[in-house]
Amino acid sequence: MKNFTLKAIGAVAIFIFAAGQKANAQGCVAIKGTGGLMTIEHPMEDSSVSEQSWELTASFRYFKSFRHFKGSDEQKQRLVLGNEVINHQSTYDLNLTRNFDRFWSVSIGVPYLINTRSSLYEHGGKERHKSYSNGFGDSRIIASRWLFDSHTATKGNIQVGLGIKLPTGDDNYMSNFYNVIPSKRPVDQSIQLGDGGVGFIAQFNGYLNFNSNFSGYTNLYYLSNPRNTNNTRTYRETLSATLANEAISSVPDQYLARLGVNYTFGGDLKALTLSAGGRIEGIPVHDLIGKSDAFRRPGYIISVEPSVNYAFKRFNVFASVPIALRRDRTQSVTDKQNSAIQGQYVIGDAAFADYAINFGVSFKF
Repeated sequence: MKNFTLKAIGAVAIFIFAAGQKANAQGCVAIKGTGGLMTIEHPMEDSSVSEQSWELTASFRYFKSFRHFKGSDEQKQRLVLGNEVINHQSTYDLNLTRNFDRFWSVSIGVPYLINTRSSLYEHGGKERHKSYSNGFGDSRIIASRWLFDSHTATKGNIQVGLGIKLPTGDDNYMSNFYNVIPSKRPVDQSIQLGDGGVGFIAQFNGYLNFNSNFSGYTNLYYLSNPRNTNNTRTYRETLSATLANEAISSVPDQYLARLGVNYTFGGDLKALTLSAGGRIEGIPVHDLIGKSDAFRRPGYIISVEPSVNYAFKRFNVFASVPIALRRDRTQSVTDKQNSAIQGQYVIGDAAFADYAINFGVSFKF
């Protein structure tokens, strides 16, 4: 029974994931499917499957962001006035894992994104129109190792992973805009397919068995993007001359942390696991490596995350719904620069969702 106690669920984004990810109680600052989290599992010790095995995971993530925040204050007037930005973001993620033994594995993940963005301000300010993006996002390769032998470490285990995020997604995706010149422009940073940077991924996953049914889990993910900017125009300087320092897009880091408990029903061949936990994900103001200039929407989302997992034979089906508890659009580097210039506090806003939907299935062969 303890063989199925942890089925930690991530999508791409997350950062997250990470980072990371994934990445949800979510929105402009959440981990997207461009190099976010992959699904992480307690290893299934099925005697019918060799320790040297392959595992294919297909997952889906959707959220609608529409609630605007400056700091942690919701801008409720945006909904009353009808000038809120509405993003619909869907990510289909395929992940292939090669398990070499009970310790080592390598995973390759590629997301496909379908996004729509409805707004007034991007289309002259008087008429609401939509912009679109769809295509493959940034891919990632991660090598992971469980620190202890799962046959003898009955109380728990820890997995560490290092990887790379490749800029395979278009970071300058164009769509048609209305009442502006030029009419064909890059879509907003929140629905770009990629960020244009080569990133470095670090992740930590662990579980602890309290008894045969009850256990705890944790997932930590960080995506470091050393590249400063990607040269994609935002056209924000056309909205106001004070936004000249936000004329191009930043390439931000992403992060995700999850902590929770599981309760498992069932035996070795079939197991139903219910989980409850919390998660925080977001984009930092300053990157871990390199500069943090130009336009980004830093911030974080704290969510409660119920989830369910059903494992049978070589299949594993999972679903989770992170629900936002706190959303905070923090002050960016450009906000701080403009605050110093104008002599008053300046902070941009970001749109967040109330919840996200994640589900998927994996098969070990």
